Amino acid sequence: MAFQEKHLSVPGPVEVEGRLVKRYHVTADPAGIEPEVEKAAYAFLPELLATLPEPDGTPPVSFVVLHRGGDDGAYLNVYSWVWDNVLHFAGGAAGQPVLGCPDRDSTHFVRLDRSLIGCVWELPPIGHERNAWVRHMLSGEPDVPAYLADSLPEGLTG
Repeated sequence: MAFQEKHLSVPGPVEVEGRLVKRYHVTADPAGIEPEVEKAAYAFLPELLATLPEPDGTPPVSFVVLHRGGDDGAYLNVYSWVWDNVLHFAGGAAGQPVLGCPDRDSTHFVRLDRSLIGCVWELPPIGHERNAWVRHMLSGEPDVPAYLADSLPEGLTG
């Protein structure tokens, strides 16, 4: 089967565990990610944020990519800014036994213990977020509201 881009939606930022979190959703379904998968992913998010190093003065800002795979899989990638200019990664998955999930339940998220940072559909936000961070946080006076407002446009992933 030939590669096809997926749909990208950009719900507004949320605050979780004292961090401001920008959100990207990726799915082949134009209707979006099922509400029960989204709810389960964001309920699991605090566990992934708990893997962050101690606060270091960097504004507490993260972004997530929630990806609904074409099978039972769902993936929650959490990228958090630390040390002024470094991305910390933590990942979770549901419904994908090959990644250590105990079952095929798309709402049963577990923490990934592998060095995977994202697939081809999950990577576009990383490039954008790097540029947005440089634009709003490293080039002059840091502007968290401007950074939070600067997201990829909704549409296709590429």
